[in-house]
Amino acid sequence: MAEQEPTPEQLAAIAAENEETDTVNYRAPAQKSLQEIHEMDKEDESLRKYKEALLGSVSVSTDATVPNVQVTQLTLVCDAAPSSLSLDLQGDLESYKAQCFVLKEGVEYRIKICFKVNREIVSGLKYVQETFRKGVKIDKSDYMVGSYGPRPMEYEFLTPLEEAPKGMLARGAYNIKSKFTDDDKHDHLSWEWNLNIKKDWED
Repeated sequence: MAEQEPTPEQLAAIAAENEETDTVNYRAPAQKSLQEIHEMDKEDESLRKYKEALLGSVSVSTDATVPNVQVTQLTLVCDAAPSSLSLDLQGDLESYKAQCFVLKEGVEYRIKICFKVNREIVSGLKYVQETFRKGVKIDKSDYMVGSYGPRPMEYEFLTPLEEAPKGMLARGAYNIKSKFTDDDKHDHLSWEWNLNIKKDWED
């Protein structure tokens, strides 16, 4: 008796089951403010010096109008690119839906995210990226960024080196939905942008 092909519903159920299995069983630690951490164990000189080395002596901002995490820029880092490929994420995010990065097929690249932490330590920052082609999701990538304390300078996060798809079938437009989140599932920023894979930079 010939084996039956699984139905779309069965495939969807298998995919959902696999996604649940792959989920890391991780519980975020209790949240403490930077001020609370600095105030703890003040009488222990060695611990105080250790915390200062780890967290710095940055004064805690109390300006609640400024987000604790600000995502400022996305850059496609590609040595072969003829010009800079960057998005100012403090600008008009809606306008990026109508724009398109051009990437030559087969080139190696990384994605760089620049961000600031303004007031409190943020734990488990994560960059999530979903890639769509002709309305169908073809890929999802989760990148663990890490935990960071406040400081005046921006932080930078680089994804691992990737290779742009190549071949006639791979060329064309891709829609990408990006999100910067954390352990507490705070959506610090979500944005959409587009990528066009071409045979050459000026094709």
